[in-house]
Amino acid sequence: MPNALAYLVLALWPLVCLFLFRRLKLERALIWSILGGYLILPPLATFDLPLVPGMDKVTIPNLSVLLILTLVLKQKVDLWPASRAAQWLVAGFILCTVPTTLTNGDPIIFQVLGNADPIVFQVDALPGQTVRDIGSVLIGQILILVPFLLARQFLSTEDGLREILLALMVGGLIYSIPSLIEIRLSPQINTWVYGFFQHDFSQTMRGGGFRPIVFLPHGLWLALFVCTALMAATALARATPRPEKLRLYGFAVYIFLLLMLCKSAAAIIYGLALTPVILLASHRMMIRLALVFGTIAVVYPMLRNIGVVPVWSLVEQAQAISAERAHSLGFRFANEEVLLERAADKPWFGWGGWGRSLIRNPETGMILSIPDGRWIIVFGTFGWLGYVCEFGLLALPLALMAVYIRKNRDVPLSLYVAPLCLILGVTMIDMLINATLTPMTWLCAGAVLGHAERCMPRYARPPRHDLRSAVLGRADV
Repeated sequence: MPNALAYLVLALWPLVCLFLFRRLKLERALIWSILGGYLILPPLATFDLPLVPGMDKVTIPNLSVLLILTLVLKQKVDLWPASRAAQWLVAGFILCTVPTTLTNGDPIIFQVLGNADPIVFQVDALPGQTVRDIGSVLIGQILILVPFLLARQFLSTEDGLREILLALMVGGLIYSIPSLIEIRLSPQINTWVYGFFQHDFSQTMRGGGFRPIVFLPHGLWLALFVCTALMAATALARATPRPEKLRLYGFAVYIFLLLMLCKSAAAIIYGLALTPVILLASHRMMIRLALVFGTIAVVYPMLRNIGVVPVWSLVEQAQAISAERAHSLGFRFANEEVLLERAADKPWFGWGGWGRSLIRNPETGMILSIPDGRWIIVFGTFGWLGYVCEFGLLALPLALMAVYIRKNRDVPLSLYVAPLCLILGVTMIDMLINATLTPMTWLCAGAVLGHAERCMPRYARPPRHDLRSAVLGRADV
């Protein structure tokens, strides 16, 4: 159980956000309020208040920055996208909660039969959802989108895009210190600080050592964050003139070594494959590759649902590389299959929250399935409507940027938007096997969407606040 310090830090984070906005420029304060909360605040600790979603390390920073911008700084916050497709997807993402809640009013009851028939003992039940729950789920969906919508307005300029990459790199460098401590001593920092360990300790043991977790939900989350920090450092090094370039390359090498020590096969593959792309490929090629990743992430669950993807062939291929990795992949696919069968009973709007979409022992209620990929969690909870809206919102910025570069082949591109597109695209790929959707993913997606809207005249709007930088930077075509 979290200790008193865990709840105290959660309660004080709005004051930390206010301090950041008082001391830093708006773009930097916005990013570090979100990223700092993700990296520092305790996982699993939550303030459970009536009629509102749980206040945790995601919702508290998101709500804090929104209130500070509107009530303290008196900014004119424009939360409505200019793109018509984005408008529909935002509305669907929020309002999909209504049919999901209304179609899940029945409780799920677990019973055990006695030896003498027909004696039946009720042992547990998951309550049905009521109209009163709609407000809480709606607010939760809105708070999830806050980084996306604010980044679209405030971080879509050249300066804002660079600040995101800079924050990812600096965050990776700062997080390397506790990560190296945990690699050497074992993952204990969350226990030392907040009084509990947030996951299964056995999953931190890899290759005769440990992989770090610090204050994140799982070691896979930390490894993916380090991978994005590596990609950000490489992008900044490429875009920066000498002599600063050499120092940034040094940071990139250091973060790469940390990534190898994180012992996460997927994140290491991403880093090895995409760092040379960021270093050598044109920015237009990066955007096209990011769109390929986004398209795969959107289409894969649909193909998986109809049984087209040869998942067990993939497991056999993984077996040739590593028996451990093959077992992990097979475990994910096996759980996906039973969860897809469960989701097929309510395909359009899903089973709703509280774990209703999971497979449970009919006699005890014990959970028998483990959903790993973000897509299967969303599909089981909100059905096709929720899945299309969530993954559509993440993929739409990549599609808009691809359309823009196709129609404007000779127009200079931002130096920073293409690497952010690639970071967003590879995160979507990882969401097929892990639930690694974070506030920073939404922040990157919103910034790219806003930049695409700024670049396209039909979406252009008068700026709502005074940013010091221009939209477009130097070209790399």
